[in-house]
Amino acid sequence: MPEAADIRTAIVSVMERIPGIGMVHSYERYADKQSDFKQFYTLRRDGTDTICGWFIRRLSRAESSDSLGRVVVVMGWRIQGYMGLVDSQESELAFDGLIDALVAAFRADETLGGVVDSTIVGSDAGLQIEDTGPVMFAGVLCHAVQGRLMSRHYV
Repeated sequence: MPEAADIRTAIVSVMERIPGIGMVHSYERYADKQSDFKQFYTLRRDGTDTICGWFIRRLSRAESSDSLGRVVVVMGWRIQGYMGLVDSQESELAFDGLIDALVAAFRADETLGGVVDSTIVGSDAGLQIEDTGPVMFAGVLCHAVQGRLMSRHYV
């Protein structure tokens, strides 16, 4: 039976396979100072520092019994990402490309490397994109995405 930590690690593993994904954190990072916080999501790309980072947070955990008498554990996961917005470089298109690559990566590995039974739960199949848009993040104008992934395993 996988623990939450095992599932987090598997989610990170899927994400880190995507070229250009940036920094992937297995939990939501915090800091007292904005400069300290910003460093968690800052990446040096082409000689320039830019925000490009992600975190994973468990949103929910529910147990139920299926028709075979097995205990089913369903967990909901938040996948949140940020990337610096540079309009002159059409950064929204690059960010959309990363989002599409994430969706495809989770579609291609619905068991997260065999850690869970499936990330197809109910009518949700893989990563669901719930919201995208510009935000101020760590004092920087960024693109943001909020995604949700469900996982299912049996006890």
